Order: sequence, then C-alpha cells, then structure tokens
Amino acid sequence: MHSTTLPPAGPTTSARTLPGPTPLHRTAWQVAEARWATAATVLFALGGVVDLAGGPTWLAWSLYLGCYVTGGWEPTLAGLQALRERTLDVDVLMVVAALAAASIGQVFDGALLIVIFATSGALEAIATRRTQDSVRALLDLAPERATRLRADGTEEVVDTADLAPGDLVRVRPGDRIGADGTVVDGASDVDQASITGEPLPVAAAPGTPVFAGTVNGAGVLTVQVGKAAAESVVARIVAMVEEASATKARTQLFIERVEQRYAVVVVVATLLLLGVPLALGAAFEPTLLRAMTFMIVASPCAIVLATMPPLLAVMANAGRHGVLLKSAVALERLAQVDRVAFDKTGTLTLGAPEVVAVTRLDGAAGEDDLLALAAAAERGSEHPVGWAVVRYAAERAIAVPLATDFVASPGRGVRATVDGRVVEVVAPRGLEVAATEAVAAHEEAGRTAVVVVVDGRPQGVLALADRLRPEAPAAVAALGALTGREPVLLTGDNPAAASALARRTGITEVRAGLLPAEKAGAVRDLQDAGRRVALVGDGINDAPAMATAHVGVAMGRSGSDLATRTSDVVLVRDDLTALPRAVALGRRAERVVRANLAFAATVIVVLVTWDLVATLPLPLGVAGHEGSTIVVALNGLRLLREKAWRDAV
Repeated sequence: MHSTTLPPAGPTTSARTLPGPTPLHRTAWQVAEARWATAATVLFALGGVVDLAGGPTWLAWSLYLGCYVTGGWEPTLAGLQALRERTLDVDVLMVVAALAAASIGQVFDGALLIVIFATSGALEAIATRRTQDSVRALLDLAPERATRLRADGTEEVVDTADLAPGDLVRVRPGDRIGADGTVVDGASDVDQASITGEPLPVAAAPGTPVFAGTVNGAGVLTVQVGKAAAESVVARIVAMVEEASATKARTQLFIERVEQRYAVVVVVATLLLLGVPLALGAAFEPTLLRAMTFMIVASPCAIVLATMPPLLAVMANAGRHGVLLKSAVALERLAQVDRVAFDKTGTLTLGAPEVVAVTRLDGAAGEDDLLALAAAAERGSEHPVGWAVVRYAAERAIAVPLATDFVASPGRGVRATVDGRVVEVVAPRGLEVAATEAVAAHEEAGRTAVVVVVDGRPQGVLALADRLRPEAPAAVAALGALTGREPVLLTGDNPAAASALARRTGITEVRAGLLPAEKAGAVRDLQDAGRRVALVGDGINDAPAMATAHVGVAMGRSGSDLATRTSDVVLVRDDLTALPRAVALGRRAERVVRANLAFAATVIVVLVTWDLVATLPLPLGVAGHEGSTIVVALNGLRLLREKAWRDAV
C-alpha cells in the first residue's frame, strides 16, 4: 500500500472573493485636500528651518507665503462661498486671522493657523472619500450580467438590473448569483458568507432560497428570480449604509453652529475694536495694532491643538500596534463605547472549520484508520470540510493512502476508491439509526457533522466547528470590564453553533440566525436602550450593522473589502486584544483633550480680557498665544509613548 503524510491543506481562513482593502496612504494621496495640506506643511517647516538658521528674511517670508497659498486657497474659496450664502464659519476667521497676523509682521503665526486648518480639512476629506468607496465596493458585489433562460430553453445574457421576478437564471460553477430567488433545478453548494456569515457553504437544491452576490459552487443551478435588483438584500444593504452614514453626519451640525457663532462674535468684536475708537478720534496705527492683537489672541489656534495632538497621538500609537483609526471622530466615538457587539464567523473565530471530534460507529475500524480513509477521499476536494479533514489527519501525522476515482457531488459530499474500498464523506441524510443519533448529538452541540461511509456502511461521524481565535475570551472579558457591560454576540449562524461559541468565549447574550438587516436592527435595539454600541465584524453582511453602530470595527486581514471600508476602526492584524487597549487609550485622550481645552480657553480669556481692559503688548500676546499652543501640543503628544499603550488597560 502506497501512503504519504500530508501537510495541512487548504487556507486557514475562509476564502474571500473580493480584493483586499485599498491602503490608507493610497486613498489619502488621491484626495486633493491631502496633497495641498502636505505642501503647506512642507513649506511651513522649511520656513521655520530658515528662521532658526538665521537665513534671509525674504526667503523665510516667501516660504511662509507659499504655505498661505497652498493651504489657504481652498478655505478662502469656501469662505467666500459661505459669505455669498450669508453664513460665516471658523474657516473664514482663520483666513482673516492669518492675513491679519501677516499684516503686522507675524507671518509665522498665520502660517501655523493655515497648516492646522488645512490638515483638519484633509482628514475630513479622506474620511468622506473612504465612505464613498465603501458604498461603491458594495455595489460591485452583484454581477453586472446574468444568463437568463428564454421560454424555448435557449439562453441570453442580460444586465442583472433588467431581471424581473419570475425570470429563470442559469448559474454556472463559480458564478456569482445575480438576483435574490429560489433554486428550481440543480444541486450545488453556495457560499453565502457575504450575506449570512455562515462559515460553510450551504447545500442548494430545489426550493432553497439564494441571494444576489453569493457564489455558486461546483454544480449548475437554475434560479427563479424572486425580487427586482433594487429590492435585493445587497441593494438594501447599500441603502442602510447610506442612511446610517447620513445620520452620523447630522450629528456634526451642533459643532458647525457653535463655530459660526464664535466666528461672528470674534469678527464683530474686531471690527468694533477698530471702528469705535477711530470714530471717537483715536490714532489709526495703535487702534489697528490693538484690533489685530485681539484677532490673534482670540483665534482658536490653541483650542484646535488642544484637540488634535492627543487624538492624532493615539491614532499613531494605535497604528503602530495594528489598530487603524480612520479619523479623530472615529477615535472619539470609540472612547464613548459602553457596549460591544461581536459577529461570530471570522471575528471571534478564524472563519475556517476544524475537526473537533471523531465518533466511531459499531464495528468500525480504529480512529486513525477511519481518519486515513476520510482524508484520502477528501484529498481532491475544494470544499472547506475537505480541507479541515485533510489538515486534521496531517496534524496527527496519520499516513494517508492514495485515492482514485474521485467524484464530488454538490450538496452531498465526495466519493473515492481507497485501497479497493469505496469511501464516501457525505452529508448526514438517510442514514442508519446509530449514525443519525451520533449526528444529532453533535448538531445539538453546535457542530457540523459529516458521515464516513465505507462500502455502503456508515463507519463514523466527524464533527467540525469553527476555530476560535485564541485571544477571543481574554478580549471579551477585557471589553466587558472596560465598558461595565458584557458583550453581545450577533450572528447569521445557526443558534446551536452560536451558543456553543458564546460559551467558549464567556458571552451569555446571543442573537443568532440574523440577516444583515436584522443584525443592523439588533444594533438599533441596543442603541434604543441608551447604549453606544461598537460592532466588531469582518464580512459584507456586517456592513449595515457597522454603519448603524456608534462605531464599526473591522478585522483587517480576514475581513472583506467592504467591511474594512465601511468601518471606523480596522484591526489590521486581526488581534482582538488590541481593541480594549484602543478603547482605554481613547478615553485617556478624551481626558487630555478636556484638560487642554480648559487650559487653552483660560489663556484666551485672560489675553482677550487684558487686551480689552488694558493694553496688551503684541509680543506678550503672541508669546501667551503661542506658549499655550505649545503647552497643549506637548501635553497631547505624551500619548505617543509606548508606555501609554502598555498602561492603557
């Protein structure tokens, strides 16, 4: 007998049919605002170097003015547009303050304001661009074309958008299904992970519902279209993502109203400081100097830096440890989370099945012999169950014989000849009582069961379960302690499998069998109870729930392209233990921001009061303004240290 010991077979995670996420740096550089902000920052830095080195004044001024142009032209145009619409915002105030600073020789102060606001605008534009890309990626899930059957049985290729309920569509092996519908002919295995999150393909036979965007296996299916393209599950996911994203955007309106009022107050106050004394006969030059000093010390430069450095420091620190926070808003939202909801497959688990138990039936060969026969029969299979069986035999160093006459039956299993015996590894249907009882016991425990049949007689049952991430229980416990509430499991998988996994991770609240819309509804239920929910997921089916949640967290390596694009936070290394550290560090950043804001506001109030009730010397005003800016910046940058990450939890 010829035999060999096989290496582990198949991928260690479930197969993904979509491309990986676009790197953040590539997306950022495609945004015009990011390129202009970079240019402004470089020119500002070069101007500072020339100043410190005692270089020519004209050169330093030229570099600073270049910073004005590259970083300030877009806010200027936006400000002019706002003025035409009879509104005023902080962007206008910053441009005016920068020009005022330059007019009295303080071009460095003005250039710094320009750099800060150009960087802030670039971050907002990048976040918007990635949100738009997320929706486009989702729209690409469903194929553009489908094979429709005419009444005479011939085929025609049509746009999936033209499919109507009642049409018959032929789906060949490896094709994406073009519409929601029901199988009327054929048998196959359909990968529905993108919609339901199920780790294993679903057996499809006449009467089985299927969804647009899911992937057909080895069989040929005839599907009767049940819904128009605009009403498919994928289309509803798009609508929910867009609706939830728009809802988040409306929460920023309060901040915008505050900015407008602040800008109006400062501009009016500056004009009064200039106009009233002149009308009463005051000298022009000292009056202008006083008004410009007020404009500088009242500008919120320190307040802006009170917020951004600690947030950016945490974003950079988290990034070094495999947590991508897409924006400062995402970090703020993560810090506010008080309930965490987990997806199951690919999130708490690796998304790949493993053999967890072998049950021998009466009269069967030894366990190793049974596994050797099963692995030999599955060696030519492309099904995840086959990969798991072969990998398990390899891990146990079992010698696996060669097989011939391999045949895969979609929806049922495989058959092969091994050492003169016919070996089948099949789904548990129509079996003897002993096999049925063993299968039922495993399925009640939340496992997937397949039966090994030798020469027509069931010899054993192999039980498979999704592989738990080793760090999952510790991460679940840490998040529960941090938020004060136990995480909840939301999954499209069956209740038995979900409950079994929950017990292994320490979760007691489980909602199973959820489609994407239902998962998003579960998140809304938690939010209606007053919770700020973080949804951690990896699949396309998680996108609506991520968009609905207070903050969406995606698995980076195993996650789908849509999940990483739709989310606010990406765990780049799929390390769940990094999430509680990121939450804790975000909360520390909030405390630093509050302290910085209190300090910066106090300095502004003191300087403005001094300028209004007495005479504030311009050098002292600039020193106080810039000094407060430096203090709050350095205080925020403390969060860049490695110690800050280690001590987070």
